Amino acid sequence: MAEVREQAARFVRRSREPVVVQALRSTAAATVAYVVALRLSPEPAPLTSPLTALLVVQVTLYATLTNSIRRVNAVVAGVLVAIAFSLLVGLTWWSLALLILAALAVGHLVRVDEYVPEVAISAMLVLGVTTVGDTAWARVVETLIGAVVGLGCNLLLPPPVWIEEAGESIEGLARRVRQLMLRVGEEAAGRPAVEEATASLHEARRLDHDIVGVDAALRQAEDSLRLNPRVREGLLRRVVLRTGLDTLEICTVVLRVLARTFTDLAKEREPEPLFAAGTGEVVERLLSEIADAVVSFAVLVTTPVTLSADAAEARLTAELRQASATRDKLAQLLLEQLQHDARQWQLHGAVLTEVNRILDELDTEHRTRRLLEELDRVSREQRDRMPRLTRLRERLGIQEQLWRNRTGIGTRYL
Repeated sequence: MAEVREQAARFVRRSREPVVVQALRSTAAATVAYVVALRLSPEPAPLTSPLTALLVVQVTLYATLTNSIRRVNAVVAGVLVAIAFSLLVGLTWWSLALLILAALAVGHLVRVDEYVPEVAISAMLVLGVTTVGDTAWARVVETLIGAVVGLGCNLLLPPPVWIEEAGESIEGLARRVRQLMLRVGEEAAGRPAVEEATASLHEARRLDHDIVGVDAALRQAEDSLRLNPRVREGLLRRVVLRTGLDTLEICTVVLRVLARTFTDLAKEREPEPLFAAGTGEVVERLLSEIADAVVSFAVLVTTPVTLSADAAEARLTAELRQASATRDKLAQLLLEQLQHDARQWQLHGAVLTEVNRILDELDTEHRTRRLLEELDRVSREQRDRMPRLTRLRERLGIQEQLWRNRTGIGTRYL
């Protein structure tokens, strides 16, 4: 019985994966679009309609809307170019070359982004038939059917909100940072070979690739929050997650610099330990405490609004307080060591500087200021880009509600 429940839970988790959801939604939309096009299009096999629906239906509603508009514009532009060429020159090898060149140029002019090749494809398909007028009209109709069906599929079968997946990616990045920071701390407490320190440095550099993957997951989550009627305070959640990832990215950069400092120390002090007796253990303990704080920070910024973040915030505050006390002890030990042995004092001072930078980035007050500044910036950009929508929100009282939500960030998010 337990195995059956476990298999059922595994099936449910797999059914929510982006690839599975996208495949099912795209198949349904393409099939429905083809059935509708059979009734409305004069073509015997209106495959343009399911093709359009297949390309239009994206993971999020926001992406579906934007792709629908750009794809319809691309197809209409290509049809108009083909009609103009068919009236002037017809189909020859040189007219085909001019057609492709003109269609690509028109695609850039109408700003269809990644659908620029679709303008040329539509123009070639329409120009390659005999009855240009009927084919052009049929292609436009099929494209509109596919776009409408794709949009309707998202409205009737709303796409999932990928906040949970983005949060898992952020927490996974934080745990990888923690593991590397623990390893660097162990090296600081002993006599690491230059090769070991260099390996940690390369591992820190590889974290940049992990950030790229997390950023892609976060962008998908941000799109799923836009224009989604099921989501409240979508802008706030986007800013919270984005600024949280920015903080973790800064921490990974500083960790890479820290690994570089330890590598330089290993080269200059080999075969001696990186730090004097007792100091290395303090460095290891400090990095361990900071590593725990990094994970707590990730858990805090990914905590949904409906859940209480008080426990996560209290845990992060306590860990930062303990790390600050250990940092002060390390500073005193390094000062005493400097009075007896001034070798590599620049590198020892750099370690303290880099640790301070991470603690400052994780500080809750710094986080709150950063979050409020980013909210002000995004709100200002929205007002400048959509002044009419802003005035409508003010009349309906939505803007005032958004401002009240902004002032309550300190108690709900950090």
